[in-house]
Amino acid sequence: MISPEKIKPLGKRALVKRSEIPASKGGILIPDSSKEKSKEGEVIAVGPGTLEKDGTFTPLEVQKGDRVLFGAFSGTEVDEDHLIISEDDLLIVIE
Repeated sequence: MISPEKIKPLGKRALVKRSEIPASKGGILIPDSSKEKSKEGEVIAVGPGTLEKDGTFTPLEVQKGDRVLFGAFSGTEVDEDHLIISEDDLLIVIE
């Protein structure tokens, strides 16, 4: 398994750690395989941005520590808690 601390996103991608979904308050037990995964998370690392024709980088709008919301099928899972997501797939920054 890859350690998230050793991951450095490339281009305009970000490493996001999913937030945990609170347990049901009604006492209904849902098996782990049926639980919905969170669509909210924290940016752990960001890539350098987009390489422009003049050789400079345009940095990402999101920064390490930002809380973000993303689509249900966005990104590539690194492990159960972490995703590599293109900045284009991030929907909002939660302030």
